[in-house]
Amino acid sequence: MKKISISKVILTILPILSIIPVFLQFIHGLHIGGISTLINFTFSGFHPSFDKDVVQSSWIGLQITFCFAIISWVISILMGLFLAIFCSYSLNKIIGIPEIITNIIRRILTLPRATHELIWGLLFLQIFGLVPWIAVAAIVIPYSALMARVFAEQIDKIDLKNLIALKHIGSSKLQILITALLPKLIPIIGTYGSYRLECAIRGATLLGIFGLGGIGTEMQLSILSLKFNEMWTSIWILFFAILLLEKAVEYVQSPRFHFINIGIFSLMCLLVLFIVLGTSLIWLNVLGVNLFVPFSIHLFNIPSSTNLLSAITSLPWTKLILETIILMLLASGIAIGLPPILLMVFQARYGVKVLSIFWIFCRLIPTPLTTMLLLLCTNPSISVGALALGIQNMGVLGRLLKQNIDNQDTNIFMGIKATGANSHLAWLYGKMSLQSNSYLTYSLYRSDVILRETIVVGAVGGVGIGWQLKESLSSFALEEVLLLTATFISLTLISETLSEILQKRLLSKQSNNTLHT
Repeated sequence: MKKISISKVILTILPILSIIPVFLQFIHGLHIGGISTLINFTFSGFHPSFDKDVVQSSWIGLQITFCFAIISWVISILMGLFLAIFCSYSLNKIIGIPEIITNIIRRILTLPRATHELIWGLLFLQIFGLVPWIAVAAIVIPYSALMARVFAEQIDKIDLKNLIALKHIGSSKLQILITALLPKLIPIIGTYGSYRLECAIRGATLLGIFGLGGIGTEMQLSILSLKFNEMWTSIWILFFAILLLEKAVEYVQSPRFHFINIGIFSLMCLLVLFIVLGTSLIWLNVLGVNLFVPFSIHLFNIPSSTNLLSAITSLPWTKLILETIILMLLASGIAIGLPPILLMVFQARYGVKVLSIFWIFCRLIPTPLTTMLLLLCTNPSISVGALALGIQNMGVLGRLLKQNIDNQDTNIFMGIKATGANSHLAWLYGKMSLQSNSYLTYSLYRSDVILRETIVVGAVGGVGIGWQLKESLSSFALEEVLLLTATFISLTLISETLSEILQKRLLSKQSNNTLHT
């Protein structure tokens, strides 16, 4: 009996079925009174506040957020590159570092990588109080580990023969790094690094919502007082700043900046990073934010085994874990399934431009604020968090998919369309089919990100481990905080392992299909 299989292009849009239970639950808890408030928020976007104090406050908040993000981003890149050297199996064979040390470092880095920046921020707030450097530390710790993993994986893909040859002819370790590795790593640092800068901006905005300053704090105060026109002032300022940043990154990544001498180019990049870092530190001080302000440590008593056992038996673990997993699956379905459907429906030139702008807004509005807006018109539920997470991550996946489709050949699409096929089917099988494998591979990685972000919407939306963690932190129940954090990290690591297995299967099927063709 022939095995039934679903084509990958269909798999890219099939996850959208998750929107059905989300929509039904959302409608079930809907109350009419909040709909008018949600409509008011939407239309406020067309007439934001131009009050001098509001604009000035938002502008200062934007500068603080960008400074936090840039400082965190530069430190993360430098630490990520340094750690990647010790995490790379290939490089350590050349340098002579024992493999056991590489394995230990890799295992250690899984812990900060699996812990969302919000968890670090909330923990540091409890220990050190409200000090500005917490925002930087909360972003640097997980981002450095993430970058180290990505950079190490790229180093391990380099052919060892070139490195060994350089070593045998007497090249020093530094020469090997510069000559053989930098040409391969620079494009990865440029592509992944620019993506991480936008993530750092979103992370700094998110931490601002939880009291660490910046434009996120401005948005939070506006939405709590239902002054939506003031909130839209902050959103529009952030929108244009991100738009300018994207254009600047595209300009820098253009061929005109490609240098033949990779050593000089690397030194220039390093110099620019240090200049940007120093400028951001100085500018924060000008804005009245001193990262090096004195702080006091609020020590916790180490929980006893009795307290830990009591926490294990008192918390509803099954409910918390199931809610978190369901929240991740539903949000992933929305985020993965919507971009290809929207691009297929609105494939005209102006339709795609409108989608691009829409996706920027999806990425900009932090998930806690989206959750609060949705809670204005419905009851707290998993569907609220799933929509908030799905909408933001849809913006990320939509941008990636559009960029990849724009850069691919259109001959197959034109050929299918010339046969008289429907334009939507021609797009699906002539454009999307070429991207389905890479899109599904990245979607698996994005699902891991969504799982980490469930802690954020859970803390606001009243579901999953995120909500319980926030409650435990508020009541200073350290034993519950430790157990919840360990459980969440375990879930994240399990999810990463499953994603890696599925990604390898996708890649192996792709290579097999290539061999057969």
